[in-house]
Amino acid sequence: MPRLSALPALRLAAVAAALGLAGAAAPAADAPVIGLITKTETNPFFVKMKEGAAEAAKAQGARLLTGAGKTDGDNAGQVTAIENMVAAGAKTILITPSDAKAILPAVKKARDKGVMVIALDSPTDPAEGTDALFATDNYRAGVLIGQYARAALGGKPAKIVTLDLHPGHPVGAQRHNGFLEGFGLPSPGAKSNELGRDTAIVCMADSYGDRAKGQTAMENCLQKAPEVNVVYTINEPAAAGAHNALKRLGKDKGVVIVSVDGGCEGVANVGKGVIAATSQQYPLRMAAMGVEAGVAYAKTGRKVSGYTDTGVALIAGTPVAGVDSKDVAAGTALCWGKK
Repeated sequence: MPRLSALPALRLAAVAAALGLAGAAAPAADAPVIGLITKTETNPFFVKMKEGAAEAAKAQGARLLTGAGKTDGDNAGQVTAIENMVAAGAKTILITPSDAKAILPAVKKARDKGVMVIALDSPTDPAEGTDALFATDNYRAGVLIGQYARAALGGKPAKIVTLDLHPGHPVGAQRHNGFLEGFGLPSPGAKSNELGRDTAIVCMADSYGDRAKGQTAMENCLQKAPEVNVVYTINEPAAAGAHNALKRLGKDKGVVIVSVDGGCEGVANVGKGVIAATSQQYPLRMAAMGVEAGVAYAKTGRKVSGYTDTGVALIAGTPVAGVDSKDVAAGTALCWGKK
């Protein structure tokens, strides 16, 4: 297949459509071609990431190709997207890996052909599988909500439920283990992909970051351990599911639910008291930085490397002493998804 950057704009659009890739409005024929592959196209986090990449590409005269897995965990779909984008002439690919290990062979093939690959939000395992990582410090995000939960509990003996992502995922481990450290419990640390455990944790369950699965997991945990006063959740949909389960059983009062994401619905739930506090991350910033790096690589041949922290802030409904946080209004101003 010929390089898309060498084709006229109309034909370029046709080929991109045939590949199943979405492109930004036609820039110059010789514009840098940058690919963005997200875990899904429906999660508001990745919708905002795509918007950020499109805005940055338009501002810098780059051509953006986008793809995604059908569901979170669809590694095969992401592999196909990488192959298609390399064939389409992308010299930089930005990706949020669904499977941190399984994606590595496809990434290596792309890098061997001179493509710069930057992970956004989630690292590969090992992180050196990509040229660079632009992401939230997920461990720090966990530490912040752990500190908040401990302070909000006010010295009561902790009975914690953790609603995690799924086994072996770096982001899930970093948030979980960071929460443990922030809460003052033993933690395997930021580099471990194993979930830390402690006697204060009365139940651990996988939610896959899904609201319905989070509710089911919480219901199952309540059967095993009905007395719960802290719930850590991998993200805000899982937190909403946990709250539904608690409310249905009349156990939602006095339970501190903490989470990570900072989406508009999640921040609104902080305002409603559904979630006590959440660590907000910034997908638009990740994507914009990735596009900027891709354009610079096209112009100079210099690749970025290592980890770049894209920021995190604690959003709390009620501030607690000793833990820095922003209020719901500040979180709403920077949230993503529908307001």
